[in-house]
Amino acid sequence: MDDRDAVLATLEEYAAAYCTKDLKRLMAIFVDGEDISLIGTGADELCSGREAVASVFECNFRDATATQFEWQWKDIAIHGETAIVAITLNIHLIIEGESLVVPVRWTVSLVKSDARWKWVHRHASAAAGSQEEGSAYPTE
Repeated sequence: MDDRDAVLATLEEYAAAYCTKDLKRLMAIFVDGEDISLIGTGADELCSGREAVASVFECNFRDATATQFEWQWKDIAIHGETAIVAITLNIHLIIEGESLVVPVRWTVSLVKSDARWKWVHRHASAAAGSQEEGSAYPTE
């Protein structure tokens, strides 16, 4: 498996772990140690360190069940032992018995450790709905 495929495989592993609410498997995608971080779409989802990142996932698992990650546009840049993934996706969720599809944008930073790609940081965001196409900033 080449590096690009190996990096993409980490996204599939993340999706599988997230959909099964397997926190241990999900955290194993990240590098060992405390030097990991996560920014989610929620205003309070800014954290670093294993305990804080795991806490965000635990909250996500309590609030909803993900059933599918639908990958869309993606760009992968690999520079030696580091990689950056920029990707858009739809996360299919069940919340209180109702189906919901949430479009998000991710940036994932990875490092190669012991011949395996591991996550260091994941940033999620939602596109600004008040920003017109071709505009640099939201107008409302």
